[in-house]
Amino acid sequence: MKRRLLAIAYAALLAGCFSATTVPNTQKAIEDRLTCQCGCGLTVHSCNHLQCGFAVPTRQDIAKSLAAGQTADEIIARYVAKYGEKVLSSPTRHGFNLVAWYAPYVAVLIGMVGILLLLKRWIGGKLQADAAGTVATVVSDEDRKKLERELEDLES
Repeated sequence: MKRRLLAIAYAALLAGCFSATTVPNTQKAIEDRLTCQCGCGLTVHSCNHLQCGFAVPTRQDIAKSLAAGQTADEIIARYVAKYGEKVLSSPTRHGFNLVAWYAPYVAVLIGMVGILLLLKRWIGGKLQADAAGTVATVVSDEDRKKLERELEDLES
């Protein structure tokens, strides 16, 4: 079971490593890769402000650039050069930004291991208690005499 879970986690991690990094040469794909700078927190494609000072001109610029024959990677690189990495809707896959890509996988893996250890502890503890049966306790002679007197008092 542990091996199966580790294999699934490893496969998910590798899937994140080898996903495509090139952007299709469509206007929607480029707009989805860029974050609107008006403060709405949405991508350029999904910004719903009618007269947005960033999204509207950016959409027009992307359309012109595609018509001029520029690739999606060139257009995105131009915006990154102008605004920095904050314009990207997702972090790049190098340097410290790798933490943003892999931290969720690591957190899930640690959580799964923690749950497995907790279940093992709970189930293992219950099985040991069942196997042991009743636990004999040592009662001093003084306590035994006191109990016997109290039982006699109850009977009479």
